[in-house]
Amino acid sequence: MRALSALLVRELRLAVRAGGGAPVGVVFFLAVVTVVPFGVGPDLNLLARIGPAILWLGALLATLLGLDRLFQADLDDGSLDLIHLGPVPLELAVAVKALAHWIATGLPLVVAAPLLGLFVNLPASGIGAVTLTLLVGTPALTFLGTIGAALTVALRRGGLLLSILILPLAIPVLIFGVAAANAAIAGPMPFLPPFLLLCAMTLFSIVLGTVASAWALRFGLE
Repeated sequence: MRALSALLVRELRLAVRAGGGAPVGVVFFLAVVTVVPFGVGPDLNLLARIGPAILWLGALLATLLGLDRLFQADLDDGSLDLIHLGPVPLELAVAVKALAHWIATGLPLVVAAPLLGLFVNLPASGIGAVTLTLLVGTPALTFLGTIGAALTVALRRGGLLLSILILPLAIPVLIFGVAAANAAIAGPMPFLPPFLLLCAMTLFSIVLGTVASAWALRFGLE
């Protein structure tokens, strides 16, 4: 347990020192949300209808930032070999690294979502629903992203390939996240069914992302 805590603290410190993490993710999130209204025009009703989709797309793209470096730095300095050979199972180490990445990049997006919801004319209920779905759904995006990061760990410019690998896996999360938010805003479908499906997908993504990433890293290291 102490080793996992030390790894979590290390990853959070590295995220801050690298100059990425929360500031870059939030700025990118802000850029996406503020640019879209210029493209769709000043129709406030239209913005309110597509607002959840805009916020979710922005969160998805912002989550992908920095994922290509999740394991690459550890591979370059030899830390990944030490983690692999250490007493902590590789699956738990991958889960801790993914958790640290979500805390550094995903959680700030959730905190910024209520403010950005005002930019797209979301009502109060809609802002609350989008924030809740992002809180539940962004961990799924992060853990799915670890699969692409593990598969492309040996590539110097694997960011584009990582996006190509992860975007198809993230589409179901995006669909149910937007569906749950839209149900809370306009109905007639109830909010709970798509939200529970989103929760289930997040739990499944945590397991899948952890196991698949650890397998890919073992294969790459051996």
